Amino acid sequence: MKRVGFVSTRIASTDGVTLETYKWYQVLERNGYECYFFAGELETPQDLSFLEPKAHFEDPEILEIHSRCFGKTTRRASLSAKIQELKDHLKSRLYEFCGKFNIDILIPENALAIPMNIPLGLALTELIAETGMPAVAHHHDFRWERKRFLINAVQDYLKCSFPPNLRSLRHVVINSEASRQLSYRTGLSNVVVPNVFDFANPPLPPPNGKLLRVELGFEDDDLFVLQPTRVVPRKWIERAVELVSLMDLERPRVVVSHEAGDEGDLYAQRVAQYAERLGVEVIYAGDRVGCARSFKTTCDSKYTIEDAYHNADLVTYPSGYEGFGNAFLEAIYFKKPIVVNRYSIFVEDIEPCGFEVIAFESFVTSELVDRIKSFLNPGNLGWVVEKNYELGRRNFSYEVLERRLLPLVESFM
Repeated sequence: MKRVGFVSTRIASTDGVTLETYKWYQVLERNGYECYFFAGELETPQDLSFLEPKAHFEDPEILEIHSRCFGKTTRRASLSAKIQELKDHLKSRLYEFCGKFNIDILIPENALAIPMNIPLGLALTELIAETGMPAVAHHHDFRWERKRFLINAVQDYLKCSFPPNLRSLRHVVINSEASRQLSYRTGLSNVVVPNVFDFANPPLPPPNGKLLRVELGFEDDDLFVLQPTRVVPRKWIERAVELVSLMDLERPRVVVSHEAGDEGDLYAQRVAQYAERLGVEVIYAGDRVGCARSFKTTCDSKYTIEDAYHNADLVTYPSGYEGFGNAFLEAIYFKKPIVVNRYSIFVEDIEPCGFEVIAFESFVTSELVDRIKSFLNPGNLGWVVEKNYELGRRNFSYEVLERRLLPLVESFM
């Protein structure tokens, strides 16, 4: 049983689900597994891929279903029929995928956790129930964690498939709170497997050196403050702006590495307007900074996220909520000092590891600025980032993933 099929709505771009799928793929591949991919958008190797557009959460029919299912408490019979029609189509395509690549084990990536594509979740549930195929569901965030899913007309589907309770299905979550909530709400046992990074292979100097810094207009003595996240409200980018405004810099700027993403550009405009009032320039660099550590072998952009980290002097991570915290691990990996809001998952699953960070509670103050200045002192910074890297290697490395994931997969043999 060495042929693994990953299934998701999208395995592409720089979202957290894609990045963690890539890491699972790397760990399984180096342990002798063959991996194949099914999704509505793919950047995976073509000979290992099975593209099905209806699996994407942005497919027009799926978007129409989504809009008619949430924010309402009843649904028409015609909507139920449409959901069933698409479920049957996706199930037949999943059967085709499993047959084409002789899949032994399925790994649904968030497709059975958050109802972005209800027909896909139903199709996966029925396929696993009908075949008894071994599966490890990798849950990144659940429907009860998002208020937009609270009012809905599909409680029957949500209870059936998000997530399902099946004999041959194992459940993996990425933090302790998700583990408790899954058990409390559904009675399902599960395993916590945190997000990881390849700490066994330290970062190499970027080929572009300091060119990104120069291109963005930074002088040698300017402070390069990096906000390495997507531009969505829960990232609380306003806090990074407030922090920079308090630092009394000659040229106060915040560089945001990612594009607006899946939730429109209204929030990006709001942040820019707020920053203008505070006298801070926000540089949205998503059009020139791409990802170079996922499935794509080449980067379409001139620079990569690695370039952004190498050029940064300080990383801000003021999120109000995170499922885990990829950007936190990235900052530790690239040996950068980080300012982090003590979001709940950080407090429970990351902070106890002993990382040396500049932490704050929900809002920034001038006292926080004083701590940053002390932290950035060359005499302090060297040992701090080295200590953090070692703690990352010990707690959130690929080797940790191997120790937790492989016994799950091998339990089916």
